[in-house]
Amino acid sequence: MQDRILSLETLIGDSSRITIVTHTRPDGDAVGSCTALCSYLTERRGKDVCVVLPNPAQSCLDFLSEGLSVLDYSSSPSRAQERIRESDLIFCMDAPGFHRTDAMEDYLTSARGRKVLIDHHLGPSEEQFCLVFSQTQVSSASELLYHILMGLPDIGGDAARLPSSCARSLMCGMTTDTNNFANSVFPSTLQMASCLLAAGVDRDELLSRLYQSYGENRVRLIGYLLYKKLRLCPDGLAYMIFTREEQLAFDYREGDSEGIVNMPLAVGSVRMSLLLSEDDGFFRVSIRSREGVSANACARAAFNGGGHERAAGGRLYLGRDIASRDELEGYIERNCKDFL
Repeated sequence: MQDRILSLETLIGDSSRITIVTHTRPDGDAVGSCTALCSYLTERRGKDVCVVLPNPAQSCLDFLSEGLSVLDYSSSPSRAQERIRESDLIFCMDAPGFHRTDAMEDYLTSARGRKVLIDHHLGPSEEQFCLVFSQTQVSSASELLYHILMGLPDIGGDAARLPSSCARSLMCGMTTDTNNFANSVFPSTLQMASCLLAAGVDRDELLSRLYQSYGENRVRLIGYLLYKKLRLCPDGLAYMIFTREEQLAFDYREGDSEGIVNMPLAVGSVRMSLLLSEDDGFFRVSIRSREGVSANACARAAFNGGGHERAAGGRLYLGRDIASRDELEGYIERNCKDFL
């Protein structure tokens, strides 16, 4: 990887206007890796850097963007398009390609700037990029970025040389994508955490911001979904269906359901858990599983998606995959049983 890191060093040195993008509905790893890279390039390298998110992230992640240039494409498409068009270097973080950026895809694909991918998912679209860092055996895009930054000459393997906001964002991205060290943890993940703690990251404050700053509606939503909507099947399948009407009733905002799909795995008999959230004409599907059960294979086969072996997602389209919401439960139970 060191040869690619040296190539990245050259790209950064030759660039003046840099834009960083990530996948739609950005989660903690997406925002963490983007803001970490933005902080490093701004504070250590003196570059003109902007993060462009396809749509807003959950509000508990807002603190990561403080003091940085961040655009929301969904609310400022013209400004975001101009920024992408004028950039001479574009980073795609925590996504296997520009197809995960929704409305931004065409502008990113046609942009003239050089493009770099930093991602930990399967199936990277390598042909879109002049430089690719793709590794699945890491906890998160934030961890992969950490190892890359450690290899750059000005950091020289010393995490204490990272800007403090960069280190905090890296810790945030890794923490959220491992569900606070509950899954996808490798020896390198713990080494990263140790080095960032030694460099001064306040993990207690980070956890407070991430997990103790939600609104009352999220706490009540968790109780409702687990008590009223959770279906437990004899074969080890658990699922919850969250309709548009229920979203309105709970004043649902993006990110309010983050992590809830993991909770049914606390039941000893559950081997795979699904959360289906209704959107315009389809249901967004989140899947988590125990070791030995492939969430990725299930997402690919039944839900037009994919992801990691034990954490994946996809979509189920009304009118194409199922005729109506009335068929939803039957579809889930029929199509998931083969993976259990």
